[in-house]
Amino acid sequence: MPEILKSLNSLGYKEPTPIQEKAIPVALKKKDVLGCAQTGTGKTAAFSIPIVQLLSQSYKKSSKGRPQVLILTPTRELAAQIGESIRDYSSNLPLNYAVIFGGVSQGPQAKRLNDGVDVLVATPGRLLDLMNQGILKLDEVKFFVLDEADRMLDMGFIHDINKILPKLPKRKQTMFFSATMPKAIADLAKSILYKPEFIKVDPVSSTAETIKQVVYHVLKPKKKDLLKHLLKDESMDSVLVFSRTKRGADRLARVLDKAKVPSAAIHGDKSQGARERALKEFKNGKLRVLVATDIAARGIDIDSLAFVVNFDIPNESETYVHRIGRTGRAGANGLSISFCDIDEKQYLKDIEKLINKKVDVISDHPFPITSDAIAEYKKLQDSYKEQNKIQMEKRRLAKAKARANGSGGRAGVNRSKRRR
Repeated sequence: MPEILKSLNSLGYKEPTPIQEKAIPVALKKKDVLGCAQTGTGKTAAFSIPIVQLLSQSYKKSSKGRPQVLILTPTRELAAQIGESIRDYSSNLPLNYAVIFGGVSQGPQAKRLNDGVDVLVATPGRLLDLMNQGILKLDEVKFFVLDEADRMLDMGFIHDINKILPKLPKRKQTMFFSATMPKAIADLAKSILYKPEFIKVDPVSSTAETIKQVVYHVLKPKKKDLLKHLLKDESMDSVLVFSRTKRGADRLARVLDKAKVPSAAIHGDKSQGARERALKEFKNGKLRVLVATDIAARGIDIDSLAFVVNFDIPNESETYVHRIGRTGRAGANGLSISFCDIDEKQYLKDIEKLINKKVDVISDHPFPITSDAIAEYKKLQDSYKEQNKIQMEKRRLAKAKARANGSGGRAGVNRSKRRR
């Protein structure tokens, strides 16, 4: 459509990516699609552009609380990103859209649905909340998309999805998009999609050739020192760092801030406002480092992001593929840096087996794993264990004393009652 082409030209789009080139023509034929491609290869446009075109060709304003398109996604950030894409692609068309997710007041979202929404982008939890309240119905959905399908199942949304699916019309066009294709996704797709076209443009779980991957072998206590050392290189001006835990993300952000490296942490315990603020400041360059957990990082789509650091190597190999896919997007070059402790060596082996390549080892750095370093590390671990034992014993004695005092007090009360 000329209106969509005008929007794409204004966005600077010149040529479709492989997944877009293969998926868009199939989707325009109103066929169900099961698409599998690396993170960062343009899957959002692959389903959004044909939906916008098909909906516009026979456009009729949506009824109150009854969207014609439902796009389900695992996180707030990714939902917001997809919403922005829908807005951009339909900027010259009469379509309207809404994004709904938890963690914020539902009032404005309910009002938006009340006004009539053509395209709804949602996370499963808030969607079900609004459905249960009768604010939202899915009986007029013509297009259903499950984005980041593998992550949806990893993050435990399958029960929510199973509640949502029966509320959708039987006659609709359905599209699943995923960066990996585990058996659970394939089985779910078989049960939902009708004669789907399977589109795979890269080996499942492969990593983009534009991403250089390196690993530093370093003991856990020295990881923060190594990161600060690497950040002395001022060319690393926008770095996404992955932490395994929320507490670890907060702690690392504080360490970097103290070292005069503008940083912030983003994870599920942060308020939506704090997450949006951190992401905005990272995108506009006010923050040099964003420390994220895997779930919170979904939806971080920054074309110019050149550096990803796996501060903690993930214990699931597919997660590594998703993480490093935050860089090297749309054909750009990227660098993935991993810090591997002695306890994480097996995770690294599993990753190399999955991606079918060896990750280059950088041995020339100030914090190598030597026999002396290991001896010092074990000594430190033994010290921590001893301190923990002492603290646990103190807590046990304190609880025992409290129980003794408590029962004595109650007995005294009972005796005094009997005397009265």
